[in-house]
Amino acid sequence: MTQAERRVYLIEYLLAEDSRFRNYEPETMSEQEQKNLLRSLMNIRVPAPLSDEFLKIQNEYLKQELSEKGITDIVGLTPVENSIYLWQGDITTLKCDAIVNAANSQMLGCFRPLHNCIDNCIHTYSGIQLRNKCHELMQKQGYEEPTGQAKITPAFNLPCKYVIHTVGPIVSLTLTQEHKELLKSCYLSCLKLAEENGIQSIAFCCISTGVFGFEQEEAAKIAVDTVREYQQHSDIKVIFNVFKDEDFHIYQKLLGNQ
Repeated sequence: MTQAERRVYLIEYLLAEDSRFRNYEPETMSEQEQKNLLRSLMNIRVPAPLSDEFLKIQNEYLKQELSEKGITDIVGLTPVENSIYLWQGDITTLKCDAIVNAANSQMLGCFRPLHNCIDNCIHTYSGIQLRNKCHELMQKQGYEEPTGQAKITPAFNLPCKYVIHTVGPIVSLTLTQEHKELLKSCYLSCLKLAEENGIQSIAFCCISTGVFGFEQEEAAKIAVDTVREYQQHSDIKVIFNVFKDEDFHIYQKLLGNQ
């Protein structure tokens, strides 16, 4: 199968699951329109079993897509200080032991089609198995994930081994001390869970910034301070992953200044 044939197969499989979308004709669409449709269908799909054939073709498709985007291995990165790295780029292309996902309390990924949040991107390129696995964990737990805690899953088709999901605090109006303590708890929960699972390198996104409303500089300071404190009794390698130039400059100022 070519990549185009895989994409059409996946679209037609997902369209057939829901009668609302059966009027779409992927063969008449451009490549980008097909990609957008496939991602949208993956985004809105509720947790449910998948055929072995679908999984096989989806996995081949996603691995090829990620390969074309380009993989960055932590081995090729240079630390900015002892066991701490700063890297700007797409976290779904980062090869390390674990990446951190800024999840919501449902822990099922973002259901908004084509939304550019990290939760959506990680679930899209990991594959539909990730939502199913998160659903399994949440069914066993029986309640929504509390803010400041973390869960671990396989990374499936991502170049990393694991995804650690954490729910950061939402700042609606004024930033409080409770918000700060909860954000610190996110970083500590992820680090502890990582070491419990033998993880030697972990990449953090900018938890709780963006739509969750946490001020970027304060969030970065909490992240750096918490990691430095934790590394006093740990050898774990930590990558601060940023996407925006603004965040890169914020972390650049904080790191190396102890």
